[in-house]
Amino acid sequence: MTSKERAALRAKANNIQPLFQVGKGGISDALIKQTDDALTARELIKLKVLLETSPEKPREIAEKLAKSTSSECVAVIGGSMIFYRYNPELHKDEKKGRR
Repeated sequence: MTSKERAALRAKANNIQPLFQVGKGGISDALIKQTDDALTARELIKLKVLLETSPEKPREIAEKLAKSTSSECVAVIGGSMIFYRYNPELHKDEKKGRR
């Protein structure tokens, strides 16, 4: 992913609310599944890390979640993490409209 693509995705993510919070439980199988499902449905999501209670730093959590969900970590800013994973199913209508 290029820096321009990252910047565009970060700009889009400014307007979305965090879907999930990572707290004292850290990364669980349920969190991975929910994140994976959300990425399939939306492509671009934001998660929040509760800095006071989380057992790991946001960057470490982001790397593990990105690897577990085959997604790209766009940015980690403070306690916010932004993830992106392209879903061709969401872009079918765009391709049809171009003909």
